Amino acid sequence: MAKKKPNIEARVIMARNPEPVQKAETTTQLDTQEQYNAGEWIEPPTDLRGYKIMVDGSTILPQCIRAYKQNICGFGIGIRYIEDEEETEEMAAEYTAAKEIVTLLTIEEDTKELFERIVEARETYGIAYTEIIRNLGGGVEQVDFITDTPSMRKTMPLDPYIEVSFFHMGKEIVRKKRFRKYKQQIGGKTVYFKEFGDPRIMDRRTGDYLTEGEALEIQYQANEILEFKNGNAPYGEVRWSGQILGVDGSRRAEKLNNNYFTNGRHTPLMIIVKNGTLTEDSFAKLQQYMDEIKGEKGQHAFLLLETEASDGRTDFDQTERPDIEIKDIASILQKDELFQDYLDNNRKKVQSAFQLPDLYVGYTTDFNRATAQTAVETTEEQVFQPHRNSLAWIINHKLLGGYQFRFVEAYFKEPNLTNPDDIYKILSVCARAGGLTPNKAKEVIYSAIGEVAEPFEGEWGDTPLALMQLVSSQAAQEQEPEIDVEQITMSLEKQIKKAAAHNDDAIVAVMKEVRNLLRQSSQKGLQSLNDCAIMKGNPDQPRDEHGRFASAGGGSSTDSSSDGGDSDGDDDSGQGSGRAFTKKEKHLPKDEYAKIVSAIDDAYHIRYDGKSRGIIEVTLDNGYYRYSFEIRGYNDYNIYRKRKV
Repeated sequence: MAKKKPNIEARVIMARNPEPVQKAETTTQLDTQEQYNAGEWIEPPTDLRGYKIMVDGSTILPQCIRAYKQNICGFGIGIRYIEDEEETEEMAAEYTAAKEIVTLLTIEEDTKELFERIVEARETYGIAYTEIIRNLGGGVEQVDFITDTPSMRKTMPLDPYIEVSFFHMGKEIVRKKRFRKYKQQIGGKTVYFKEFGDPRIMDRRTGDYLTEGEALEIQYQANEILEFKNGNAPYGEVRWSGQILGVDGSRRAEKLNNNYFTNGRHTPLMIIVKNGTLTEDSFAKLQQYMDEIKGEKGQHAFLLLETEASDGRTDFDQTERPDIEIKDIASILQKDELFQDYLDNNRKKVQSAFQLPDLYVGYTTDFNRATAQTAVETTEEQVFQPHRNSLAWIINHKLLGGYQFRFVEAYFKEPNLTNPDDIYKILSVCARAGGLTPNKAKEVIYSAIGEVAEPFEGEWGDTPLALMQLVSSQAAQEQEPEIDVEQITMSLEKQIKKAAAHNDDAIVAVMKEVRNLLRQSSQKGLQSLNDCAIMKGNPDQPRDEHGRFASAGGGSSTDSSSDGGDSDGDDDSGQGSGRAFTKKEKHLPKDEYAKIVSAIDDAYHIRYDGKSRGIIEVTLDNGYYRYSFEIRGYNDYNIYRKRKV
């Protein structure tokens, strides 16, 4: 039999043109809400009214919730520019419009109080609702708080996906989203709402959307619901859900302690009957006494007991006489409240759920400025500021999103946590590094004391102080130092007398020659300076036969006699020293000049005696001024500069 040949065949496989990969236009994730709900409407997992009952009966939850609402929203809502740039008319108009809209979101109360109620409901039930009312232009005009939170119900996100548009940085962006329906049921009445941002028209009586071509009167059109919730559950999650058992246990412990004042054992006695029994009448009285001793009825009461022999005999033997003993058992009674450690631990657990230190709930007195400052700063950074940012985002991107603001935004104000010690350290470091300017220092200081600072006039206000000091130091070094010839001459005179006492004639002769040369040099130098000053004031002034100016040899460029100065020529005035003024006089009104000269005279012997220049600051009717002047002696000044401080 011939061997069968194997069947061999070849196939050519060619690549096919693949279809392009397409991405879903909407989210495709599954929602667990569909697994646990047979219909569209979702029921909360627990009765939300139970949360309110637990809050009302707790000794710590009200304080924590109050701390949240007061510190998150209690400082108010403000409007600010997004970018720090020069204000334009368009920016100013937008700022005014945003401020007016936020202020008028509710006319029943301050807008911050509206958000305080939202925070309070969210921390109590895990969710809060607000009803949104729009104007005919589509902008949010009014926000009303839904007071009865447990009466609200919602559906799952329902098909179909609806295209919605929102604005970001001036651009319109279109996305697809599924929306929920809401309803409120109270006393057999039902009102339907649509989710915030749903562009469709809903009948508030039936909860049905209008189809294309249908019309509905405005009064029957449903408003929108904007919800604020904690967590991802449909009805939110209370922040203290993990402490529910502790909150309930604390309430029961408090109830037990309170019950002690009514049903507690107010008779710390044990009655012991020996060799006898109580009579029926005594037992009945004792029972009645115990029944009526509750509360205040047991105060100042007394008890009478009668006994009889246990064998019924009427004659009592001396050894078998009945005996009644009353024993004090007060040591076993409750002296203070029970479960103190348990209550304190539960309180700390609840505060931990809210991340609040004792300082915010009034449970501590053991703190100082440093620990309090640290606690407040940490809580602000980790708790309150994130909540403020979250609520501000909802205001700007949802409530105000339809107005398309580009330059301004709403924000929740925060407390001023400035520490003066920290400011001092920062300014000191900045000054040593050379980066502190007068305007910045003024701005920081005024901000710390709650005032608005206006910058100094002139470019010097924005010049770092270190640079100004460096320039002043260099300018002082470049100036030629003044040589006090008189002081040197007096020193030489002392040395001449000393050398003459020792009969050093050669040294005396040399020192006298040096003294004469110094005097001649000083006279020539002063005459030259005086000639320059006079020439600068009047170069055409005639000269005398020696080539000097006719007015050389002293005198102020300011007529002191006409300005209230002393012109009697006393030697103590310093006039006639031969020193000339080198600066051009600043012309001042007569009264002002007299006031400045009088102020300089008052301080002359303390501040200016022996100096060639000085500075004085004087308060006038229109401000505070600094005057720079040259000094030639008492009541002999040349005021050459005036600046407003």
